[in-house]
Amino acid sequence: MTFRLEARGLACERDDRRLFQDIDLEVGPGEVLRVEGPNGSGKTTLLKILSGQLTDYSGELHWCGQPMRRARSAFLANLLYLGHTPGVKAALSPLENLAWYQALCGERGDEAERMAVLADVGLHGFEDVPVAQLSAGQQRRVALARLTLTPRPLWVLDEPFTAIDKHGVARLEQRLLDHAQAGGSVILTTHHELAPLGELRRITLGHRACSVAGE
Repeated sequence: MTFRLEARGLACERDDRRLFQDIDLEVGPGEVLRVEGPNGSGKTTLLKILSGQLTDYSGELHWCGQPMRRARSAFLANLLYLGHTPGVKAALSPLENLAWYQALCGERGDEAERMAVLADVGLHGFEDVPVAQLSAGQQRRVALARLTLTPRPLWVLDEPFTAIDKHGVARLEQRLLDHAQAGGSVILTTHHELAPLGELRRITLGHRACSVAGE
């Protein structure tokens, strides 16, 4: 698996306020990048830029050595983004939500596969319950099931540990580690103290400066 996302000189303003500037970073196979900083420092905005959702910024993005404007289709085909909110349809069941996600990605899948993935994230017995009746943690688990069901090499995750219990946290940490060890990469924000995840690096936003460090 050969891929690399690179950012050079990224800067972004919101409401006449500079969120961050001069950000250089790159992420490739086996690497995990944690984006840190105080509330309002632009963590979610940076993730949305890196995942191609925002274009109101300066600087450059490259995918596999190509400018993003030319590589966008290939980039999106290799990306899985999970936002700060679960992003699931309240009127649909977990099974129906996963089927909908697969259809959006051009994948057919089958119900047995979706049932197995939901059991793996701790939702056995809740497969047909409308998501609106599930707890916040259960709704998050529906979204996290996509990490297994829709395999992509690059994961961009905004606060993926929100609302899940201790057992779910341990399972997700292992899922992230397995993904990196298999050659995938992860960019994430989290207030959770992560267990060792292999080649973990950090970028810190805020106070008109940013820094990148490795571990």
